[in-house]
Amino acid sequence: MTIQLDLIQTTGLAVIVFVLGRWIKSKVPLFQKYFIPAPVIGGLICSLIIFAGIQTNTFTVEMTNTLQDFFMNLFFTGTGFTCSFAILKKSGKLGARLAIGAVLFLVVQNLVGVGLSKVFGINPLLGVAMGSISMSGGVGSGASFGPTLEAFGADGGTAIGVAAATFGLLLGSITGGPVAQALIKKYNLKSTAEKSAEEKKETHLLTQSTFFDSLLLLLGAAFIGSYISKLLNLTGLSFPYYVGCLFGGALIRNLADARGIDLRMHEIDVISNCSLNLFLSMALMSLNIAKLVSLAGPMIVILLTQAVVMMLWAYFVTFNTTGRDYDAAVMAAGHCGVGLGQTPNAVANMAAVIDKNGPAPTAWFVLPVVTVIFINIMNPIIITFFINLLK
Repeated sequence: MTIQLDLIQTTGLAVIVFVLGRWIKSKVPLFQKYFIPAPVIGGLICSLIIFAGIQTNTFTVEMTNTLQDFFMNLFFTGTGFTCSFAILKKSGKLGARLAIGAVLFLVVQNLVGVGLSKVFGINPLLGVAMGSISMSGGVGSGASFGPTLEAFGADGGTAIGVAAATFGLLLGSITGGPVAQALIKKYNLKSTAEKSAEEKKETHLLTQSTFFDSLLLLLGAAFIGSYISKLLNLTGLSFPYYVGCLFGGALIRNLADARGIDLRMHEIDVISNCSLNLFLSMALMSLNIAKLVSLAGPMIVILLTQAVVMMLWAYFVTFNTTGRDYDAAVMAAGHCGVGLGQTPNAVANMAAVIDKNGPAPTAWFVLPVVTVIFINIMNPIIITFFINLLK
């Protein structure tokens, strides 16, 4: 039996998947601790049910995923709005050193993934999927680049990328603390900052007028990004469509900064996050689990190796290039979080170290800003280079 879902029905299923994942996450502390996204939880359950139907010849499901790409591109346009070079300047030379290290590590992750994929005799493009696509890029990147990898013959690119990114969320949360504590103990590092009073949480009022203006701005930036995407492809490299949207958002953000225009970033973040949740729900509920099962063994080895390499990089490179002090140790913990998981993992890692050992104001400001901006900008470019080299 084949179950065919039209556009509205597919979107409705995505909503059910998200709500289910959010409910399960609220009941399972482990998912909360390691920042596993609700769409990942619900989407994997849905894809497993569909996989079971296919394996038992009971049913198959055909979905209409037209809106999946739309939500993906809208999310990455919103991500581009976070790339403010005016804010980046405040990080100074320390931020520059951290940025160079973070970008170089993107290359290292892909070299590790590709190298080990050749050892196991699998498509090297799947090594890129288990490299910076999923590790530093996260679940959204894994789902976004997957179709590109599959178009070049890497069967299961989406499933592998998403699964690797999901596992990375766990790895990112359990590696940072041990690295920081080892550095603090070895060099007897101490916090030199005084504890500050907890900042008053900022509240924002959403109104129909301002929210709609922010939506129009986001859609306009995506429109500009669509043409940037065309220009990027004139280089002869195969850039995913969303890369242009990312640059479109960054362009509008920095033009606004230059003109002194205050954007309502909280509204842009709301739209971007809603788009991400719907995109991930649609992407994960249609994963090809069969491709994932066939590569389970090699994938575990590659991902554990990525975790070890990340810890060594944070210990020897991130720490030594960012001051060799307490703040540098905290940044090493944060880099493990963002290098294997996502920004929330980085923030959680740093917060755990700070709670135990004292404030690290420099690390708290510099690492999230620098890594978010440079990883978001440079990772798609580096990934595209590797894909075109290996396709």
